[in-house]
Amino acid sequence: MTMRLILFFGALLGHIYCRETFVGDQVLEIVPSNEEQIKNLLELEAEEHLQLDFWKYPTTPGKTAHVRVPFVNLQAVKVFMESQGISYSTMIADVQVLLDKEREEMLFNQRRERNGNFNFGAYHTLEEISQEIDNLVAEHPGLVSKVNIGSSFEKRPMNVLKFSTGGDKPAIWLDAGIHAREWVTQATALWTANKIASDYGNDPSITSILDTLDIFLLPVTNPDGYVFSHTQNRMWRKTRSNVSGSSCVGVDANRNWDAGFGGPGASDDPCSDSYRGCSANSEVEVKSIVDFIKSHGKVKAFITLHSYSQLLMFPYGYTCTNSANFDELNEVAQKAAQSVKSLHGTEYEVGPICSVIYQASGGSIDWSYDYGVKYSFAFELRDTGQHGFLLPASQILPTAEETWLGLKTILEHVRDHPY
Repeated sequence: MTMRLILFFGALLGHIYCRETFVGDQVLEIVPSNEEQIKNLLELEAEEHLQLDFWKYPTTPGKTAHVRVPFVNLQAVKVFMESQGISYSTMIADVQVLLDKEREEMLFNQRRERNGNFNFGAYHTLEEISQEIDNLVAEHPGLVSKVNIGSSFEKRPMNVLKFSTGGDKPAIWLDAGIHAREWVTQATALWTANKIASDYGNDPSITSILDTLDIFLLPVTNPDGYVFSHTQNRMWRKTRSNVSGSSCVGVDANRNWDAGFGGPGASDDPCSDSYRGCSANSEVEVKSIVDFIKSHGKVKAFITLHSYSQLLMFPYGYTCTNSANFDELNEVAQKAAQSVKSLHGTEYEVGPICSVIYQASGGSIDWSYDYGVKYSFAFELRDTGQHGFLLPASQILPTAEETWLGLKTILEHVRDHPY
């Protein structure tokens, strides 16, 4: 009976908030066999009435692409692919089924947390995350503090956790959730914050890292988008800023940095999920980070968490030429990927953004690298597509634990190779 009531009230809340539903939407796994088929798929995306949502873009022949297709357009899309001889299979048969399960688990967890401790193995609202950030600061006053670096477009605070043992040290920057719907990243960042705070003084490795470097961690880089993904549209990716002259809202904050801005892989269409914005740093969320990094002056590593695909990447994305530090960055990333694998056997692909996924301009780690932050890395966390952005909460802890081993490998390298 309780389960029924929770589902009933969950559905009711969905209606009250006008939450977008995805009943019957499918995620298809597509394997284009040649350049012509890739071109056809990209043309299909441009057909606005089809409302296709590419979770993973078609890049090279033989590499899988993932696309969410609204139920009303499924038949048309499948007929088109069959007519073009494009191979596809159904990866997620009904997106709403996964969403309902996710919602149900969150409601159960909220009830459980009222009587006890914060559950790092659950998805949380922005309000719950903010509360836990304050709890961490209160529990570890000598090590952890909260630094406000600005506000989002809708005036939500951008609060960074600073881990410091004092003094004027070089620093590591770590952020998550620049794309709102990538919920496992915000959850992983919060688990990581707790891990760093708990392990200082107990784990020799993290103790020596924090005796040498400060760590700045921003768990929710796109707070407006994150709230929107909870209350209105679970598939929301962008910021929530107004776009002049368009009814479409938001910018892809990871196409908005001043690194090859407006080049390949970034759209000039305000309705596109990869819309770059009107100019570099037009998004206040991006500008706040840029201003912080510049004013700090001693940031030595810039690491960002995304999902999904199980990749560990380094510059460049806006160009397909290798960076000056290619060999060192590749070696560090390969070692970090081995560390990730050592725990649960999770395989990560390693390399520059351009060769591992696709050419993409205006990305954060390209900007940080060009600005002089040598150790710039982007993680794409679990999985490789079975659940995509809807990774079950049961995978948060294993994801966070293995990611931490990779992060720690990078941090140890930064500590041991100052520049």
